[in-house]
Amino acid sequence: MDMQKFCFGVDIGGTSIKMGLFADDGTLVEKWSIPTDLAENGAHILSDIAGSIQEKITQKGMALSSVLGVGIGVPGPVDENGVVHKCVNLGWGTTDVKQKMEALLQLPAFVGNDANVAALGEMFRGGGKGFSNLVMVTLGTGVGGGIILNGKIVHGSNGAGGEIGHLHMRDNEPEPCGCGNHGCLEQYASATGIVRLLKRYLAAHPEAPEVLASPLSTAQAPSAKQIFDEAKQQDALAQKLVEEVCDLLGKALANISCVVDPQVFVIGGGVSQAGDILLSGIQAAYRKYAFHAAREASFRLAELGNDAGIYGCAKMVLE
Repeated sequence: MDMQKFCFGVDIGGTSIKMGLFADDGTLVEKWSIPTDLAENGAHILSDIAGSIQEKITQKGMALSSVLGVGIGVPGPVDENGVVHKCVNLGWGTTDVKQKMEALLQLPAFVGNDANVAALGEMFRGGGKGFSNLVMVTLGTGVGGGIILNGKIVHGSNGAGGEIGHLHMRDNEPEPCGCGNHGCLEQYASATGIVRLLKRYLAAHPEAPEVLASPLSTAQAPSAKQIFDEAKQQDALAQKLVEEVCDLLGKALANISCVVDPQVFVIGGGVSQAGDILLSGIQAAYRKYAFHAAREASFRLAELGNDAGIYGCAKMVLE
């Protein structure tokens, strides 16, 4: 083991922190997770991570000199110096994650926004493999995004590059988005947003034939998954909702393509498990709205699932 080099990838989530030990060729050797301690505004998170990594180094009998560094994905805007500017989910204010981690571990640390890092992971070992210009969209509880141009993450000047979920899609939206604005993509295309569209449709058209015929109209706690499953069974109401969501996503991605002109869009997150019905729907809508030069972009499903973040973190170190 003495010649082999290693690195660690760490993906910080609101409930758990996913961690991976990687060989220097990008192979995942082992993965595990620890709970996220949100007490005292997340004051213990970084020391918990450092402790877990030190434990793994000891357990494996690795020399510190064989570890190239640690990559960390954080659920908030991160600038290129590794400073996080406010991380609501963790309770952090402005935090110099890079400096703190390097002090705790005596190893180089690399920090990125979790969605950007997931995009890097998919380019490295997943649905975006073989491409150097890609846009990743994660459809989960929220809508996240990551933009990679010429193999590099686009951070922007405030770390807000790739915040696809907050593209303004609709005027006159009465409810606020989590970000405080109204009419963001996230309000319609996230798992929660898709269910909100269903509830609104049911309230507005209680007597419509597609409503009366649909099992969705009587579902106790409908989910985005159920809506896609019913659409696959040719349920008219579900198909209408899926078409609406795909239309919004296609329009949003067509707008993005006018700015970054990617080779491929990689669609991930829990909602992407709907598979082809989602992908082909987005692609059809995209072609309708896209500028002619960008119309032939590829669409792929993400392949790494919840591991995309740790792979991207490893990639940051191995760069």
